[in-house]
Amino acid sequence: MWALLVACLLPTAGGVGNGNAVASSADGEPAAPEAAEGYRLLRSKAYLPADLDQEIFDALPQVWEEPLRSRAFEATPAERRLMAMERYGLTPAPEDPSRSLQYVVGADGSWTMSCLACHQGQVAGRVIPGVPNSTYALETLTEDVRLVKIRQRKPLGHMDVGSLLLPLGTTAGTTNAVVFGMALMHHRDRDLTILSKPPLLDMPHHDMDAPAWWHVKKKQRLYADGFAPAGHRMLMQFLLVKENGPEKFREWEDDFRSIEAWIDSLEPPTWPWAIDASRAEQGRVVFEKSCSECHGTYAASADTYPERIIPIDEIGTDRVRYDALAARNRRDLNESWFGHYGDDGGLAEPEGYVAPPLDGIWATAPYLHNGSVPTLWHLLHPDERPAVWKRTPTGYDQTQVGLEVTTFDAMPQERMPPAERRRHFDTSKPGKSAAGHTFPDMLSEEEKQAVLEYLKTL
Repeated sequence: MWALLVACLLPTAGGVGNGNAVASSADGEPAAPEAAEGYRLLRSKAYLPADLDQEIFDALPQVWEEPLRSRAFEATPAERRLMAMERYGLTPAPEDPSRSLQYVVGADGSWTMSCLACHQGQVAGRVIPGVPNSTYALETLTEDVRLVKIRQRKPLGHMDVGSLLLPLGTTAGTTNAVVFGMALMHHRDRDLTILSKPPLLDMPHHDMDAPAWWHVKKKQRLYADGFAPAGHRMLMQFLLVKENGPEKFREWEDDFRSIEAWIDSLEPPTWPWAIDASRAEQGRVVFEKSCSECHGTYAASADTYPERIIPIDEIGTDRVRYDALAARNRRDLNESWFGHYGDDGGLAEPEGYVAPPLDGIWATAPYLHNGSVPTLWHLLHPDERPAVWKRTPTGYDQTQVGLEVTTFDAMPQERMPPAERRRHFDTSKPGKSAAGHTFPDMLSEEEKQAVLEYLKTL
């Protein structure tokens, strides 16, 4: 019932390519056989119950608000499907644009969420495997699917029922992933045997931004606070639906070794526009002096990454995610089958948040662990971060380096449909603060602009 997000809390890695070549590395070389098999499995094998079918997907415009509904039915069927893809933050599959790249679509028309739902995004309209899907509107999609199922008299699934009790995400592009992880493990013992317990309902709901997948090979530990050991088993955490007993995880372990190999094969995308080389070099000097102690160095021949955890009071960013997990929650996961019963290590009480690697950072907007900062310029100018912002579906701001956004001093007061409200990121809400990470304040404006240019090169 609770396994909604097979993808959204998975660790970081990714790569460059388009929908037809995502099983290749950034330089176009074919992926190793095991990695190619991992990508094939992600695209073709369903590890969870189906969320909807093609008939339901094609009927979704029937429950849209006006005037969008009327515009949809004035369009051709192909145009209407593309409108649906944009509404829910999905990408058309290269082999069939009526289907989504983020879902496994079976021969029977069933649609099942895959790991790519949150880690198969786009930047400026370009598909980049492993980049966070910052437009994924899971709550809106689930609401609409539930309404259509009721109209079509089809049974509700785990997503449809679970979302009535636990929110999936209050802003498009972010999800309540950590809380679902807590709920899933609550009903399992260390061997993953299903336990009969009352559901957890009083939990600290908060939204998280999916991390970039191409960083996984640099990390020994996963997640914003670095509490969980890296490894293929941790990729399987969100398969804990009641239909998947312990034997399924043992059966699928080799599959996820291949999936991890694909993740590890991916490289960060290259900035596709012009760079001021002289200013970028100035920025490199400033960065290595002021930022590399936490975020590492990026020399072509010998990059480094310290994987440093910054104490929560020092980093100063929103601490709801940090406080949401108790030591027992972290320990339960690390000492289960997922963490080889504690042999893989892990931290029950991390000090704060991990400073992430920054290669490919230009493509990973929005920023901070909760996705509260829309561009790198805003990250470097803490006092200028918008209180509320709304992005365009595929626009990219090359000057400020990040999402193309409209900013507001406060949430607009006019009435708007829930789907439209979720397109606005309101930093006044719990868990969504854009405060903290004020370290750039020590830099001059000239130094900030130079660092901004340098970050494009990573």
